[in-house]
Amino acid sequence: MSFELPDLPYAHDALAGNGMSQETLEYHHDIHHKAYVDNGNKLIAGTEWEGKSLEEIITGTYDASAVAQSGIFNNISQLWNHNQFWEMMSPGKSDMPSELEAAIKDSFGSYDEFKSQFAAAGAGQFGSGWAWLVKDTDGSLKVTKTENGVNPVCFGQTALLGCDVWEHSYYIDFRNKRPAYIDNFLGSLVNWENVASRM
Repeated sequence: MSFELPDLPYAHDALAGNGMSQETLEYHHDIHHKAYVDNGNKLIAGTEWEGKSLEEIITGTYDASAVAQSGIFNNISQLWNHNQFWEMMSPGKSDMPSELEAAIKDSFGSYDEFKSQFAAAGAGQFGSGWAWLVKDTDGSLKVTKTENGVNPVCFGQTALLGCDVWEHSYYIDFRNKRPAYIDNFLGSLVNWENVASRM
């Protein structure tokens, strides 16, 4: 069975008032995300990975020793990343549930410290990649960053929040101001209820 491009959980213009334009979503979801779906399906067709779950393909094709990952990994991992990304955002105001707030305070000391670490991870990721809030294998929350399409699944971690810092995610709305994009993401776009539900 082939993977399909999921519909956005909101209209293309729903995040415009939160700093992510309709044009960005049309390019990012309808073109970039769709390309990962289409290319991933072509690459796994007739291979041992056909019929496997996204997570099985990601963990099975990730090579920690490789300078560059395979085409199958890159496309399938980015397909998974974007499936999560759209769900992690919301057009409406999202308050942080108390259990998530407590977990962040326990792991980072304060929300401000979490925000500082997350923003630094995203801004400091050289080239394309992602900033993540993860639940690690020991149950603690941590901020990480990954290059290109690499994600927490590769390390046995649970992705609670991911911010896409590839240029196609922010260049239309923020040009080269990646830190401003990340600040807006945390302040205006995150669906904290979705983040909490992943714990």
